Amino acid sequence: MQSLYFDTGMFPDMPDRCRVVAISSLMRSLMAEAVALPIKYDREGRSAAIMKLIGYEVGRLRELPLSLPLPADKALARRCLKFSASPKAHAKIDDWASSLHLTRRTFTRLFRRETGLSFVAWRQQACILAALPKLTAGASVTQTAADLGYDNPAAFSTSFKRTLSVAPREYIQSIDRSWEGSSRPSTDSDL
Repeated sequence: MQSLYFDTGMFPDMPDRCRVVAISSLMRSLMAEAVALPIKYDREGRSAAIMKLIGYEVGRLRELPLSLPLPADKALARRCLKFSASPKAHAKIDDWASSLHLTRRTFTRLFRRETGLSFVAWRQQACILAALPKLTAGASVTQTAADLGYDNPAAFSTSFKRTLSVAPREYIQSIDRSWEGSSRPSTDSDL
């Protein structure tokens, strides 16, 4: 993973928050060139053109849902954190509402207001986020699906593709391609 930081004055159309985006092959190449530039690069010529093109391209990159919004409500936040540590695809709204001593309707309103997502969308995102380190560490799609409580690998693959617009195997292959010629991280903490 690489991070880009921009002076907000240089690119006024930049988003107002951090985002995780899908990297195009052009952007990957531009980033490789940019990290080779000195910190105080020439503000004219090729170096400047690379940096300016990065600014243009960032706005075109598709945002990936790789964050999990947490609520401000303390009881709900505790429940969400506990779930995100070991998510299961079939967690039920009624169980969560009951555990928080709320009606289903009150729970669903509170959940959407606090996270910006429906419970089902948030649960799916939590499961996909939990799947990513497993898959990049070499776990099979079948094992990952089972660990997350999916009925079968196809159900997991459908959910994964719905969230990231790519099937799990394609995701793994893209990770493998991005590490070609370099050493792939050996632990999740290196990602």
